Amino acid sequence: MRNILMVEDDSTIAFAVKYAVEQEGFNLDIAENLENARKIVNSKEYDLILLDVMLPDGNGYEFLKQLREHDEDTPVIFLTACDEEVNIVMGLDIGGDDYITKPFRVRELISRINAILRRKGKSQDSNKKILKFKNISIHTLEARVFKNNEEIFLTSAEYKLLLILIQNKNMVLSRAQILEKLWDVTYDFINDNTLSVYIKRLREKIEDDSSKPQYILTVRGLGYKWNGSDDNENTI
Repeated sequence: MRNILMVEDDSTIAFAVKYAVEQEGFNLDIAENLENARKIVNSKEYDLILLDVMLPDGNGYEFLKQLREHDEDTPVIFLTACDEEVNIVMGLDIGGDDYITKPFRVRELISRINAILRRKGKSQDSNKKILKFKNISIHTLEARVFKNNEEIFLTSAEYKLLLILIQNKNMVLSRAQILEKLWDVTYDFINDNTLSVYIKRLREKIEDDSSKPQYILTVRGLGYKWNGSDDNENTI
């Protein structure tokens, strides 16, 4: 059974989520503040953490910074009422894997949990070990990305977004198609601003000039596409 820790001071939200995710076969523990969360994570291993941003004794950003000093692997999904781009970017920059704004639908949350755990729990299935596009290479069996031979660190959602675009290279994908592939949930359930942030962040990491992207192109009025073909078609 997968163990999840939820750090949330709103007991109504916490117990509603606990009931829903345990129906899906997870075990969920609740910490109502950061002090309890620190004690719990030091005594038990978790497969994923759901982390509220505003808590009675501090904020989730500081908690994650401390966690990442000794734990670089446990996925963290931020839960917050603030959907401004700067807050989403901050959460992802300090090591968060995803960001969900309140109020959220439990179905969306469970889909994102499942997507992250699938991504975390297995290597990507591919006929090639390395995908290469000019100065970008993706080592799919290790889930690592390199630009000019230097590793680029992507969140789980950013990495999955990159693979979705590459697997459909030179094809235009609508925003709805991308979001549904990212989280296995219909477009109506997801804050539209989230994809814009992820596209922007991914461009900043892989493009030489994110204001003039060469890989991730915007097709106005339609969506996005990955521009180019694998430079190393025979890599195995």
